[in-house]
Amino acid sequence: MALRRTFRVTLALLPLLITAACVSQTNAPKAGNTAAAATTDLTAPQPRTATYNCADGGRMTIENLGTSVRVLGPDGVSQDLPASPANQNSRFGEAHDAIVIDGRDALVMKGGKTPLTCTR
Repeated sequence: MALRRTFRVTLALLPLLITAACVSQTNAPKAGNTAAAATTDLTAPQPRTATYNCADGGRMTIENLGTSVRVLGPDGVSQDLPASPANQNSRFGEAHDAIVIDGRDALVMKGGKTPLTCTR
C-alpha cells in the first residue's frame, strides 16, 4: 500500500522536478562569462523605480513603495496597488488588476485583458 502511494507521488512530482531542472539550466550563465552573470541576476531586488518595456511595445514605470507599488502606464495613468497578500513584496493587486514581479520581469494583469509580460 505504501509502495503504491510512493509510486503515485513520484509520478505526480516528476514533471515538476524536470521543469525545475530545465529552468535552472536555462538561467545559468556560461562558465567564464562574468558579463552574462552580472546582467542575468534574477535575484536582484526590485529597485525603487524601474522602467519596463512591454511585449505590446509600450513602456511603464513601477515605483516600489514597500507595501505597495505605483504604476505609471503607457497611457499616463497612475495606479497604486497594495501588496497582495500584505506580507510579501512581489505580488501586488486589487479588484481586477495585478502585477507579479519576478526578477527583471513583471507580469501585468488587467481585468478583461490578456496578461502582458514586461522586462526592465
